[in-house]
This record gives sequence, structure tokens and C-alpha cells, in this order.
Amino acid sequence: MSELTQDLMDGQELAPTAPVRPEAPTFAQLGARQETVDALAASGITRAFAIQEYALPIALRGSDLIGQAPTGTGKTLGFGVPLLERVFAPGEGGEDGLPQALVVVPTRELGLQVAKDLAAAGRTRGVRVLPIYGGVAYEPQIDALRKGVEILVGTPGRLLDLAKQKHLRLDRVHALVLDEADRMLDLGFLDDVEKILAMLPEDRQTMLFSATMPDPIVALSRRFLRHPVTIHAGHTAETGPSPQTQQLAYRTHSMNKIEIVARILQAEGRGLTMIFTRTKRAADRVAEDLDFRGFAVAAVHGDLGQGARERALRAFRAGKIDTLVATDVAARGIDVSGVTHVINYDCPEDQDTYTHRIGRTGRAGATGVAVTFVDWDDMPRWRIIDKTLGLDMAEPPETYHTSPHLYTDLDISREVTGTLPTAERTRAGLSAEVEEDLGGGRSRRGESRGGRRGESRGRERRRGRGESAAGPEATEPVAEDTADEAARTPRRRRRRRAGEVVAGEPTAVISAAGADAPAAAEGDATKPRRRRRRRGGGGSAAGTPAEATAD
Repeated sequence: MSELTQDLMDGQELAPTAPVRPEAPTFAQLGARQETVDALAASGITRAFAIQEYALPIALRGSDLIGQAPTGTGKTLGFGVPLLERVFAPGEGGEDGLPQALVVVPTRELGLQVAKDLAAAGRTRGVRVLPIYGGVAYEPQIDALRKGVEILVGTPGRLLDLAKQKHLRLDRVHALVLDEADRMLDLGFLDDVEKILAMLPEDRQTMLFSATMPDPIVALSRRFLRHPVTIHAGHTAETGPSPQTQQLAYRTHSMNKIEIVARILQAEGRGLTMIFTRTKRAADRVAEDLDFRGFAVAAVHGDLGQGARERALRAFRAGKIDTLVATDVAARGIDVSGVTHVINYDCPEDQDTYTHRIGRTGRAGATGVAVTFVDWDDMPRWRIIDKTLGLDMAEPPETYHTSPHLYTDLDISREVTGTLPTAERTRAGLSAEVEEDLGGGRSRRGESRGGRRGESRGRERRRGRGESAAGPEATEPVAEDTADEAARTPRRRRRRRAGEVVAGEPTAVISAAGADAPAAAEGDATKPRRRRRRRGGGGSAAGTPAEATAD
């Protein structure tokens, strides 16, 4: 068994979810094999949710399926149990090790979550499940493929890369799942998905799951699915978020949002919290502000490397931090139990985005609270969302951190301030979680914010004074392959003096390493050369020291 598969099986198991209907059928009654039933029971799961109850009988008989349901309704097991039924585990005839089932997902985080759930459900049979995604080194994934895998869970880009490099064969796949197909459309993956589908055998079972069904997804289903059965389960983008979620909207000023958030994070009974921003920069800024105020927080967005993103998610799941600030793309597929509050720091773009954000809480029957900030400029957009989803909140009350209704709506003590008291700072923080080197390169913007309290805020203040985080004399970071630039001998420049070409002294050079880098020169290189300047268009005169030029 590959190390990656073993890590999944040894990692987080399927968490017991919120109570289901007592009259709901068991997985054994729905036709799952006994080994799978035992594995689910070991994780505290015995009865099916609605999407599982509808999907399992259809999928287990091999029919193509279209399921319209958002995340948080239990659809992973809705397609996962049928996949486990259709694959041969080691010792059952699947010794060749080629993938027999494929799940295509839009994001890395969703892929990891789906792989963990499938590995836990297939534990008793030893079914090997491998997540494939970008942002990390190829070699561990290639090694795992060589050792053999039954179920592959991957993002489109990395799947295509490995297939083009001849490391991945998909000609034995006889069961395919397209999970969150609408999100693949939003991220521009639809062409890649079609290329992957063309690599698969025509004789296969295909299941497509999507929260919404835009026209391109409908066209895709007509081309690649054979007489599919369509099921609807749970709350969708058309019907709105979970009825278990209390939804609140406040008209707020951008300068007062962080003060309101700091008080919401001290509400009675608050558990894990997700805060959504529209941009990566805003996610960093909010995380730094909350970190400075004493909250255990981290940011997750596309500019972070995979190692930093997984570090933040591990800390969030483990409770080392209790607040995660995320952009929409990064948060898609994050399935963490215990999220009690969702805060839309920036108003969502449309009703689908609103539904997906709110869906992080109120999952699988649990209760939750969702707060949306609506700025004055966002009101036209918000009225469309409100009308489409029937929220009956077209005119959110004007709200500040001093507004009495904020405290009563969210059960916040009037004694709290915008800073978490020192006695309540009991969580370990992001710095307690080690970032793994996944071999995919460093993040483009550095490490995740909110690591060590106070330091990130200090960096931000220095930037405001025109300084970098490293200090007043530092410049932009140096790439490793240019670290020796300062040690190079500066080139000699020929210059003209009164019409005569003379050999000039070596020009002073500022390397990428910063203004402190020594400039190698012949003779006394510490004295800046003096440039002769002309007066009145006539002769030249000795001028002030010339500015250093960067090559």
C-alpha cells in the first residue's frame, strides 16, 4: 500500500455527523456490502442522509446519475459507496494496480476531503485511494501510482499532466464521478474535463454532481452520460441555504467591519468560524488585523503554496486556530465539522456564491449562524440575491459595533471589546502547526498570515512606512538562483569625457540582495564616482556623486 494512501487511512476519519432522521434507512438496507457497512459504523455512521438514500439504489445498479445537491448534504458517500462496490481490492482480482474508479474535483481541498472519506469507508477491505492535485511534487504521486491504486481522486490539471507524461493510465476506469461540476465550469476546467473523459472507456458508469445546472453542464451531461437518472436532494442554490442556518445581514461601513467581526468572534457558543473575502489581499489584511487583536486565525487563498494551505486547514480542523479567512476559490471543498459561524466580510457576487459560502455551516443537519456585511455600494447586488433566494432581508439594518441589535441578535455580551482578553487566548495558533515541504515550491506571497501573534501586524506597519518586512534597508526578496548576484564583479563601463573615450571606473551596482550588498571594484570602490555636469550648455563641471545604476 502506498504511503499516501496509508496517510489517508491513518488520518482523519469520517466524523460522526449531525443526527439524521430516525426512520432513514441504514446503509445495509440500501445494499452496501457488509465490509463497507462495518467501516462506516466504526466512524459512527449507520443511517443515510437524503441524497444517499436516493442515489445509492440507482448508482448500485450501475446506472448513470445526475445529482443536484450542494456540499454538506452527504453526497460524498452517495457516490463513494457505489464506487467501493464496483472496484476490486487487493486480493479480489485487482492486483494489476491500475485505477478502476476516478473522481474529478475542482479544488485540491475538496480532493483531499473526498479521498479521506473514501479511504475511511474502504478501510476494512484495504481499498487504496490516491489524491492527485497540483502545487506539490510529482514524484510521491508517481510512486504511489506505480505501487497501485483502486480509486483515484484528482484535479483536472494534474491528471492531464500525469497522463501526458505516461505515468497515468485511465483505460481501466469503469466508474467516473464529476464532483461539483458547476465549480469546474467557474474555474475554466470544462475543456480539461472533456479531455479526461475522452481518455476513458466508453463502457463505464458516470455520475455527475452539481449544486447548479447551467447550460454548459447540461450539455456536458447530454454528451457523456447515457440515459441518466436525475435526483434532487437537500438545499440547492435555487432553494437557498440550509434551513438550519440562521441568516443575518447588516449594512456596515468598511472601516467598521473589523470591529464588528471582533465582537462576533466573542459570541456565546461560537465554535469554528469561516470569514469570506472577495480578494486575496483582503483575506491577508483581515487575518492580520484579527491576529493583532489576539484571535487564533489564518488565511487561505490561491497565492499560498499547497503546504501553507494544508497547514492552515490542519490547524483549523485540529482546533489550534478557530478562525479561517478564505477566498471563495480556496474555500470550495473545505468540509470541516464544527463550523458554527460564517461571516461574509464582503458581500457575495451572486446568489450561488452566497449559497456556497453559507453552506460551510449548517451542514448535514447541524445548526449554524451566517452573517453578511452589505456596504452601501453593495445594495443593488444584495437586493438581487435577496429576491432570488427569498431571504426577506432586502433592507439590512444599518449596523455598527455599538449597535444594540448586534449584541442581541448574536448573543454577544455587552462587556466585550474589540480585543480578545489575554485569559481567553487559549488556542495554540498557527505557529503550532508545522508546514510540510511538499516539493511544489514556495508560495508566491510567502507564508500564511496569522502565524505568530503581533509579528504580522508589525510587518504591515513597517510596510506602511515604506519599509519591507525584513527591515528598513531590505528590498524585494531574492530568488535562490540569484543569491550570488552580489558577488559578481561589476562590468566596466566606457564613458566619454570632452569627446575622448576613456576607461571609466567600475560603476556602483545595487544587486537584488539590497542596498547593503558590497560592490566589488578595483581600487577604492567605496567612493562614488562623480559625474561631470554641464553648465549652460558649455563646459562641464564636477557634479554631485552620480546615482548608482542597477544592471
